[in-house]
Amino acid sequence: MVTTKTTKKYLETVGRRKTAVARVRLTEADKTTYTVNDLKLSEYFPTNDLQGIVKDSLKVSKLDTKFTISGLVKGGGINAQAEAFRHGISRALLMFDEETKKSLKKAGFLKRDPRMKERKKFGLKKARKSPQWNKR
Repeated sequence: MVTTKTTKKYLETVGRRKTAVARVRLTEADKTTYTVNDLKLSEYFPTNDLQGIVKDSLKVSKLDTKFTISGLVKGGGINAQAEAFRHGISRALLMFDEETKKSLKKAGFLKRDPRMKERKKFGLKKARKSPQWNKR
């Protein structure tokens, strides 16, 4: 745990997926609020699916504690950013309460998704796609 000058305690973790990286801060508060890159959750992640991805880790952990969750997200696409944010929240919840590990691990929120785009190879159009072959 890290303490600030105002003596509010918070947990800071990093969540990743593909090339997206999210730095997440979890602070105890009166009600649960989300802030992503200084915007509300509904402004940064406009669809309900993306908002649901971010909120999944709190639903699965079933913690009745209220949190202020803020974070910075960079890189990747918007879906990868949402899942990186969820990964960071899950890690912070694990630091907050060890008993949530079983449910978070079962849901697959503690595992980093390492899949990345394969690099383009010399002489090929993409990573594996080769130019069209002509017999004559």
